[in-house]
Amino acid sequence: MKKIDKIIVGTHNNGKFKEICDLLSVNITKISPKDLNLPSPNEIGSTFKENSKIKAEYFAKKANLIAISDDSGLMIDLLSGAPGIYSSRWAGPTNDFNVAIEKVYNELKKVEFERNKRKEIVAKFISCLTVCWPNGKFISSTGIVEGRISETKKGTNGFGYDPIFIPHGYHKTFGELKLQEKLKIDHRSKAFLKISNLFIDF
Repeated sequence: MKKIDKIIVGTHNNGKFKEICDLLSVNITKISPKDLNLPSPNEIGSTFKENSKIKAEYFAKKANLIAISDDSGLMIDLLSGAPGIYSSRWAGPTNDFNVAIEKVYNELKKVEFERNKRKEIVAKFISCLTVCWPNGKFISSTGIVEGRISETKKGTNGFGYDPIFIPHGYHKTFGELKLQEKLKIDHRSKAFLKISNLFIDF
């Protein structure tokens, strides 16, 4: 199979677009949906994989290009896995993750009595990446990073829930880690590593 050297990165999330582009070789031509005035499809799947595939399939067909899309989210044990696939929806219509983070803390306060029995609030980030060809062929991969929720919001790097997630083995949130540090260990890079052989060499 010919290695991929041109791709549409199927997301309107600027932070996610940058992170996916940073995982791809500088020799790969990256196109944004905004370049082609393409809106996002409705994410009607019930899993990260389904939503990732919906987006990749949509952008591949609309742009007639190979597409890569990610569906990812934060799962918190104390909240029975929420926000999960609704992680971006918790940010509301303006996609404001300060709102989403406030909601996380408010939901955790409701289960405060349980929280007090535990030393940490266990959580994980999950990313499913799907590469889809215009003919409908696709490949998906999933990456997971385990960690815990910070007691307060820390750091301004990254995006989304990064300022409240501390990966295992670290004392800093994703929001405090430098991008290159984060890319070595995060869920999206773990998912990408499994499919990196599809792309032209670095």
